Amino acid sequence: MNAETVPSMIPTEHTDPINAQILAVSEDLIAGFQAHPFEVIAEKSGVPFDTVIERIKAMLQAGVIRRVRQTLLSTKLAHGALVAWKLPEEHLNAAFDFMSKEDPFSGHVVIRSTDTEVSGSGYRLWTTLKVPVGQSLAAHADVLKRIVKADEYLLMPANGVFALGVGHVRRKSLEPGEKADEPAVMMTTAAVNLDQEQWDVLLALKEELTPDEIGPHPWDRRAEIAGVSLERFCEVAEELNRKSVIGRFSTFLEHVKPSATGERVTRFNGLFHWAVPKGREIEAGGEVGRHFCMTHCYWREGGAQFGNVNIMGVVHGTEKDRVLEHKAAIDAHLASVGIPLSYTNVFWGGRSEIKPSEISPVVYQQWHAAHSA
Repeated sequence: MNAETVPSMIPTEHTDPINAQILAVSEDLIAGFQAHPFEVIAEKSGVPFDTVIERIKAMLQAGVIRRVRQTLLSTKLAHGALVAWKLPEEHLNAAFDFMSKEDPFSGHVVIRSTDTEVSGSGYRLWTTLKVPVGQSLAAHADVLKRIVKADEYLLMPANGVFALGVGHVRRKSLEPGEKADEPAVMMTTAAVNLDQEQWDVLLALKEELTPDEIGPHPWDRRAEIAGVSLERFCEVAEELNRKSVIGRFSTFLEHVKPSATGERVTRFNGLFHWAVPKGREIEAGGEVGRHFCMTHCYWREGGAQFGNVNIMGVVHGTEKDRVLEHKAAIDAHLASVGIPLSYTNVFWGGRSEIKPSEISPVVYQQWHAAHSA
């Protein structure tokens, strides 16, 4: 679908005041499983329910919203890591294409660069990778390395999570240094076990909604797919909620490509690196993660290739200088609370593709059968 299928009288840009009012809530403020998520969006945003439905459908059809779905806390369901890839420049774009189109277990796929040649600048391709519990991240990465002709890769699993959300519209007006009253609390990444019924519901729940499902009863067809009643579907979804494997219900904006009228949600995304003293990672992550500008913040070990970085996070913005102002404010805050930095850097995102990572054990086995050497 494209913008031509949307009735011309319905505004679809994210900057429209009513759309912005909806998106400020629907991007990342609907936590957990909701039996009636669009009603919750209407209640929290103050926009009438029918208008919420009309606008979200219109923005989806126009490509301003790229997907509407229930997210999962896949750190609880799969082994995951951020992966930095070093490969010959002539293979870079082909590798990007394969990771983004042919590997369902690679999620965020981004070509990054640095303003100056520093430690790690040679790692141009960055991806997130997840494999089902019991499988090996390294084994999957080895297959990808062979296929895309990479020289080497570095796996950086998360030891802890301090911030995980998007909210581009909500964050646009933030001033550098705006932060929560208390440090962020670290979320762990320990995996949980699910029974077959829970997997059936989870796999049906996580797929993006079609335009026809955007309405008062979004889960009716998903219950049929899972082979349970709607009442049981919601009960199991609540069980999954209690197991902390359900993330947020979200309308994901297209924040990489411009809309049909040339509007962009963001222009720059910076992957921030900080190396803090060993033993102070939880403290430092909490201080970084409390800043509202952070869409993601993790404790990851980058090793010698990346100046022994151990705190990483992402900030998006429409102006590069503004993104750097956010980083400067965080750096100053870390200094003010007595956390020294031995290394810090920014890796800027260029070409990118964002998609949910697959977590199905069945799909994993099928993929590896098809790509065995």
